[in-house]
Amino acid sequence: MKKLLLHDPNSHGLYQFPSFKHQTPLSALIGECVSLPQWHSRLGHPSLKLVRKILSSFQLPVSNSTITDPCSACLSSKSKQLPFFVSLSRSTCPLELIHTDVWGPAPICSKSGFKYYVFFLDDFSRYTWLYPIYCKGDVTRIFQKFKNYIECFFKEKIRTVQSDWGGEYRPFHTLLQSLGISHRVSCPHTHQQNGKIERKHRHIVETGLALLSHAKVPL
Repeated sequence: MKKLLLHDPNSHGLYQFPSFKHQTPLSALIGECVSLPQWHSRLGHPSLKLVRKILSSFQLPVSNSTITDPCSACLSSKSKQLPFFVSLSRSTCPLELIHTDVWGPAPICSKSGFKYYVFFLDDFSRYTWLYPIYCKGDVTRIFQKFKNYIECFFKEKIRTVQSDWGGEYRPFHTLLQSLGISHRVSCPHTHQQNGKIERKHRHIVETGLALLSHAKVPL
């Protein structure tokens, strides 16, 4: 309409609101009562928990506090990848599937000079066997030792081994083929496919740190 609505001098590059005598200095100008999704958008798309906390703390009016659909802007800008479906596969007997992975290098060597460990997790029982090693190249030798022990103990044969496609497991693949054991590998940069082994890594490391902390020794 090209009509002048407000004319006022600025201070340091900012225009000041005109003062109203009937309002206190802490009062706010509220134009209309909007819904919770609109407040979510106005506040820069924070979490809904934070939006509700702000509205409650400042007693801001809300016309509708229900959320029917997720915010499409948040889904498109904050999601890094599509969610993984929960695996429904279950082993029916020991040694049907063995998960394995290597952790390291540790920032400090052990007293015996170990900087890594490799462990094997039985998918059926979740029992774990852990072997400290000097380098990643020891994985093949340790697996042969583990295989002889475990197959004698359970009187069963290892059927399948699952690992990532790390450098230490590439020569390992040839060994498994010669032994008639199926080798399953996860896709690159997809740790979710090795969820059982990744959670076990975290459990082992956190338990070790808790023991060190409780013993009052340097971490």
